[in-house]
Amino acid sequence: MELLTEFMAGDTVFEGFSQGSMIIFLLLIGLSIGIGVISRRYLFPTLMNLFSKTERIDGKTLFAPKSLGWMIGTLFFTEGLDYLSENCEPVWNQSLMNQLNDVVFTGFIIMMLVAAYRLVDYLDAFIIVEGDDNIASRRSLASVAESVGRVAVVVIGAFVIAGFAGVDLNGLIAGLGITGLALALAAKDSVSNIFGAVSILIDQPFNVGDWIIVDGVEGEVVNIGLRTTLIRTSADTMITVPNSNMVNSPVENFSKRRFRRITPKFELEEDSDPAALKEFCEVLLKKVNDDARSIKEEDSWVRVQSFGTAMVLVGANFYCVSSASTQRELNEDILMMAREAAEKLDLIFFEPRARSNK
Repeated sequence: MELLTEFMAGDTVFEGFSQGSMIIFLLLIGLSIGIGVISRRYLFPTLMNLFSKTERIDGKTLFAPKSLGWMIGTLFFTEGLDYLSENCEPVWNQSLMNQLNDVVFTGFIIMMLVAAYRLVDYLDAFIIVEGDDNIASRRSLASVAESVGRVAVVVIGAFVIAGFAGVDLNGLIAGLGITGLALALAAKDSVSNIFGAVSILIDQPFNVGDWIIVDGVEGEVVNIGLRTTLIRTSADTMITVPNSNMVNSPVENFSKRRFRRITPKFELEEDSDPAALKEFCEVLLKKVNDDARSIKEEDSWVRVQSFGTAMVLVGANFYCVSSASTQRELNEDILMMAREAAEKLDLIFFEPRARSNK
């Protein structure tokens, strides 16, 4: 410190600065900028690689928000300036330095709030675990956590900026108590939606990525926010549904299905041989149950359901794993199995046009 004090001593050469003090001051500015850049480009990505729970974070390509670099840079500058003022005897305009320090510290607070708002986007890196069985619920948690984080940063930032502006926070808080009832009544829908988001997060009737039908809207859940849930329909349109509607309406969640049901029906001519009909049912049931894609064999059946004036109705009930593609493929193969079995047993499928020509 003695060497540094001696280096900063001497006659003033510019605006109250000695030559040594000016060099140290410019060096402090350069170090602050350098530390801010290093923190943004190297330190932040490295920490994200170490602590994040997702492989999507790549330290080679990830860059922190610029506001984070400015925040760390301004913090280093104010701390460095305070350290020099308290431990050395710099030759400079101390009044000017104090004012500059206050301005830079205010900038640090603002940059900290901006960085916090931007860093909310990285919350999913600490919540979502790729490959985990609870990935859907974690995505929902991350979606709500981001919304809550942004609101919290905005509210805290408003109070901090109000304090810097000289607003009496005690009076402001007391005023909030007086107007709280009026605000609650005016914002009751928003409050209902917020509690709806909490209910969705706790009860988990659906998660991000699930295909649901609710309140007449069908589609994939894209995002669960504080006020609304965003759903992408099969027509690729986006529908915003208030969370209060989501929790107050029945939700049909197709993604929660343990299996898919296939219920084909076959219309045969009314003069079909009863023995052939019975054998048709037995053959088709065995063929489908022998298929590896078919499940719940004990609940599968093929039976004659009714006799009409012109046809015999044969109904069937099968199950497969919960996969849309498997359901379509197995349904097609069941129809082909039925056609093959009917041809071997000389059964004719009912055709109204052919009957009208007789």
